[in-house]
Amino acid sequence: MRRDLILKKDSELRTPLTLDEVLSQVQSCAPKRVLFWGEGAGEISSYVAGWMAGKGIDVIVLDGANRFDPYMASSFARKALISPERLLKRIRIARAFTCYQMATLMGEQLISLLRRGEATELLRKRWVILLGPLTTFLDEDVPEREARSLFERSLRKIEGMVSGRVPFLLFQSSGFSENPPFPKGGLGGLRNSKRAYLVRRLFQFCNEAWRIDLDKEGPKMILEKGITKLQIAD
Repeated sequence: MRRDLILKKDSELRTPLTLDEVLSQVQSCAPKRVLFWGEGAGEISSYVAGWMAGKGIDVIVLDGANRFDPYMASSFARKALISPERLLKRIRIARAFTCYQMATLMGEQLISLLRRGEATELLRKRWVILLGPLTTFLDEDVPEREARSLFERSLRKIEGMVSGRVPFLLFQSSGFSENPPFPKGGLGGLRNSKRAYLVRRLFQFCNEAWRIDLDKEGPKMILEKGITKLQIAD
């Protein structure tokens, strides 16, 4: 019996925006959980970290995909005529290579990083980038039940920090499976139950989800809006 995940949306996709347009929009809104997914997510997250740091924002990067590129981040410094060294000092990077390490980073260690030696007012200028939030949890050696439990616990920790006015930007590459997470607007390619569950929960958890489309003029962001219902079809 074939079971596919089907995504239903309550409206059409918006007109594609440039990355800088989306970042300006996200920065001006209240703290939230924003997901960017698709090809080039690692490189784009590195650029976004530089963009944020160039705006005077301290950035914490939790890298679960081992794809963060400080040279890409510093490329924004040249564009904004800022010293690369000065810009990179605003970016703190912590890497995880297992789902257990990632769960710890997304919980206790991140809380510690946010509080370390900083006044409450300064915390409001800090943003967190999660790069590859699903990648380590998809390890085939980790039982599905355990991966689900760790991931749910991590999401609860993040939700608490967002309530405390800490914004989160999440970047997930579509390369973690043979098919993109939502090929042509659907979830038909996700046949592995653990993968399907984690992808679905990530999209449900985030306030906004932007699909990354790469073209000759640079990355375009398409808003996947109104994700109202995820069903399993037999």
